Amino acid sequence: MVVQESAGPAGPILLTVSGMTCGGCAAAVSRALTGIPGVVAARVDLSAGRATVTGTAQPQELIRALEAAGFGGELA
Repeated sequence: MVVQESAGPAGPILLTVSGMTCGGCAAAVSRALTGIPGVVAARVDLSAGRATVTGTAQPQELIRALEAAGFGGELA
């Protein structure tokens, strides 16, 4: 599990992430998500293929960030 944090208020969003095959992928997903303005933290679970995001970012922004990084994403 990879956790990175940036500034902002919290509000959890659960995403299903496809295309993660290793720890490097999980780290890339975490970086992509925490790079979105309004994201406080992104917790990525490689084995479950999920990410939990807290902050004020909209789900579609998070999904676009995952797709731009080469992964699939949808609300869980």
